[in-house]
Amino acid sequence: MARAGNGPSIRMVADAANVSVATVSNVINGKTSVAPAISARVQAAVERLGYVRDHRAARLRSGESRLAGVIVPDLTNPMFAPFVSTLEHLARCDGYDLVVVSARNDPAEEAERLRHIRGWRPAGLIVIPCDGALDARLPEGLDLPVVVADRIPEVARFDLVAVDNAAASAAIVRHLDVQGYGDCLVVGTSLGISNVLERWQGALSAAHGIRLDLLEVGFADHAPPALAERLGGEPRPEALYCLDHETTLAAYQLLGELGLAAGRDIAVASFDEMEWMRLVTPALSAVRQPVEEMAECAWKLLVRRLGGEAGAPQSRRLRCAVTFRGSTPRQAAARELTSTRTGG
Repeated sequence: MARAGNGPSIRMVADAANVSVATVSNVINGKTSVAPAISARVQAAVERLGYVRDHRAARLRSGESRLAGVIVPDLTNPMFAPFVSTLEHLARCDGYDLVVVSARNDPAEEAERLRHIRGWRPAGLIVIPCDGALDARLPEGLDLPVVVADRIPEVARFDLVAVDNAAASAAIVRHLDVQGYGDCLVVGTSLGISNVLERWQGALSAAHGIRLDLLEVGFADHAPPALAERLGGEPRPEALYCLDHETTLAAYQLLGELGLAAGRDIAVASFDEMEWMRLVTPALSAVRQPVEEMAECAWKLLVRRLGGEAGAPQSRRLRCAVTFRGSTPRQAAARELTSTRTGG
């Protein structure tokens, strides 16, 4: 009864229900012009045959796309999971489907994904780019709305939703400064990522009585030798501030391997709060990004463009929540730690 590899056709449903193809189409599209008895007969044939509507073909016939594309740097990054999940829910509520792809933190693969996703004929795109050079990687002739989230492109011709990276990062460093720490090792994947760069710049802006030293470690799955050397050697930095989740996890695991404890042997703070940071002892001081709110804003901007809204690119900057916990002891403990380290 079914066509090999494709399932039953709408013609097969029409024959089984003894109606025209147009009648079947009216029923599955929810039109009320079909008599209830005939509609019930068509629905029974659909269920009996296991017919599934080809949404892509329907979009092509109507000339209207109800598909949106989403490109993220890395689907294994736990920050991007709630972002995509929120978009899926919002898209479904508005009658859209999503196609989601990952660039694996590789600009060349991102360019390939952008070329490939165009073949799906999406109505628009939401992109968290690998770095600021998104404009150079967009396929030539791409004529559809693009909303950029999280990472800031070098060319400001897209609607943008991001967080105020600099302000949140400055709050972390200001806190460490007030606690009396003399120096802090700041670790991040790469300053080539615009939001990581903004966090570093924010940290520098708040460093008045504390000395900051930057270490870029890339996207390794384990702690790089340079970080192990800095944390395992002497003099060890009094504080450690990680600019993203990847480096926080690698650094925290390394501290355990070295027999060092956050908050006791070294103060530790992180951007990109994850659940595990609240569950360890002591819990880590961290910046939490409003990921779901970012996704909501990105979807609203895209829907407005899909609805025909014109005008200059819009930019939204969202506030982060900064929570200080036991990994960055209060001033008395910080001074005791510093005194012990310097031999006083």
